Order: sequence, then C-alpha cells, then structure tokens
Amino acid sequence: MATTESIQNAYIDFVLTEGMQPKSVYIFAKQNEMTEAEFYQFFGSFEAVEQNIWAYFARKTLTEIRAQEVWAGYTAREKALSFFYAFFELLKSSRSFVVYSINKQPKGFTTPRVFEQLKAIYENFAEEILKEGIETSELNDRKFFSKRYKDALWIQFVFVLNFWVNDNSTGFEKTDEAIEKGVNVTFDLFQRSPIDNLFEYGKFLVQNGGIKDRMGF
Repeated sequence: MATTESIQNAYIDFVLTEGMQPKSVYIFAKQNEMTEAEFYQFFGSFEAVEQNIWAYFARKTLTEIRAQEVWAGYTAREKALSFFYAFFELLKSSRSFVVYSINKQPKGFTTPRVFEQLKAIYENFAEEILKEGIETSELNDRKFFSKRYKDALWIQFVFVLNFWVNDNSTGFEKTDEAIEKGVNVTFDLFQRSPIDNLFEYGKFLVQNGGIKDRMGF
C-alpha cells in the first residue's frame, strides 16, 4: 500500500536514476505497483511531492532541535544557529536529491514554488524566535524594520543553501563557517547599534532640548 513516505522515496530514486521527473503519474504509479488513484490520494503532482520533501526537511529539523534539553535556554541567535547547523547536517544524507532539485529551479528573485512550504515553515520559526528576541531585549525593536527581520533571515538561509550546494570542502566545513559568520552578522544588525543610540539622542534633543521650537517642528 502506498504511503507519503514510500511515494517520496520512489520519486527520489527515480529522479536520481533518470535525471528527470517521470513523464506521467501513470508511468510512475505502474512502475511502483500502485494506481494513479493511490498516488493522488497523497499528492496532486510531482511538484507537490518535492514541496513535501523540502517541508519534511524543515519539520524534522525543528522537531530535533526543539527536543534538546538546552533549547529553552537558548537566545534567538543561538536558536537560529541551531536550526542552520541541524538543517544542513540533515541534508547531507540527501545531498544528491537536494542538488538535483535546486539546479532545476528557474533562476530569479522570486521563491520557486517547490520551496513555498519550506519557506512558510521557516518564516514561522523565524518570527517565533525574533519575537522572543525582541521581548527579551536581545534584539532591537525598530519601527518599520523589525517586521523585515524574517526576510533577512530567509535571504541568509537561501544564500547558505546555494553555498552548500557548491561547497567542495571536507565535511562541508566551509558551509559551517558561512553559517557562523552569516547568522552572526545578521543578528548583529538586529541588535542595538551606535546608530540606534544616535537616533534616540536626536529624538531626545528634539523633544527636550528646545530644538523642536527653534526648528519650527
């Protein structure tokens, strides 16, 4: 009997063996001793199969890192780093499929449809840890900009994903370095900086230093 997992595994085996998607659901189903109706009980298309595989990577990663005893005591930065390291460690066992899936996506600035579920899961996670970071004052709550923090984290994720696909270093150690440097730089930008202090000082002077009246505000 077909299951979500058996269809995904059969699909991965097919595309890695043939280098392309099956020509039809009928052919794929027949080769895997199931009916078309059975296939459609789980997926509406081959694209949906790939979407679910990427979503599975994200969900499995979150389940594993949230089960760690130290998770509750992590800062937002540490939770982001934990996700990145665990996600790319998980991908190692499916590298051939990941490279195949990424390389066949159209190049551009929009998110390919195959990554839509992954992105939704990732952004929910990002919003969760960013909210925690702002509530604990680990991160600076900037008017207008705070809502864009998750977009910066998604861009960082996409960058590392593409870096990993092209990483030929032993044990993908260069990817680990890219994660550490990239995530830390991104979170440094989320934290309070001298520019924030300057803006606060300027706001204080305008409101309390008589500048407001002299400048006609």
